Amino acid sequence: MTAAVSSRPTRASARPDLRLILGIILVLASILGVWFTVQAARTTAPAYVATRTIVPGEAVTADVVRSVEVSLGGLSESYLSTADVESGLVATRTIEVGELVPVAAVGSADAARTTRVVVRSAVDVPASVAAGTVVEVWAAPQRERGVYDAPRILVADATVVSVARDESMIGGGAAQLELVIPRSDVAAALTAMSDQSALSVVPVAGAGS
Repeated sequence: MTAAVSSRPTRASARPDLRLILGIILVLASILGVWFTVQAARTTAPAYVATRTIVPGEAVTADVVRSVEVSLGGLSESYLSTADVESGLVATRTIEVGELVPVAAVGSADAARTTRVVVRSAVDVPASVAAGTVVEVWAAPQRERGVYDAPRILVADATVVSVARDESMIGGGAAQLELVIPRSDVAAALTAMSDQSALSVVPVAGAGS
C-alpha cells in the first residue's frame, strides 16, 4: 500500500528585499552627491583681489582692487562685493597684493582709528622694509644739541605706506617714511618731531614686505 504524499505549493514571498532597496538608495544618494559637488565647483561669484599692497586706513576703491570670478561656495558673503567697493570703506589691516579682500579686513572710514604721518628716520632702514611692513618708531629725546637720552618706543605698531631712502648723507643713509599709526599715538609722535628727538624706524621681528 503506497502512502499518499501531500505537498503544498510554495508561494513566492510578496515582501520586497530590503537590502536591495537600501542598496539602490545608497547608489542614488552617491550619484546625487557627486552631481551637487560638481555643480558647486562650477558655480562662481564675483570677488575682489588687491592689485597692490593696501595699508590700514587706505580707501578700498576700484583703483586698488579688481573683480575676479572665483568659486567660494558658501563663503561668498565673507568677501568684498561690488556694493562694498562703492560704499567708501577703508582697510583695517594690511591687505597683501593678490589677496582676495575679506569683509573682515575693511571698515567704515568714519570709524577708522588710524592716520598717516611722515617720519624721518635718523638712520637708514633695512632693504626689506617696504609698503605693508609693520615697524616700530623709536625716539631719543634731545637734551642739548647733539646729546640725546636713551631711546624709547614711541609707536609700537605702525605700518609703512612708502619709503624714500637718502644714501647721500655722510656716515650712513637716512630714510623718510610715510607711516600709518594709531590716532592715539599722533600727539606723542608730533611732539617728538617738534622737539627734534632722534627718530628711528625698525621692523618688528618677523615682519617684512
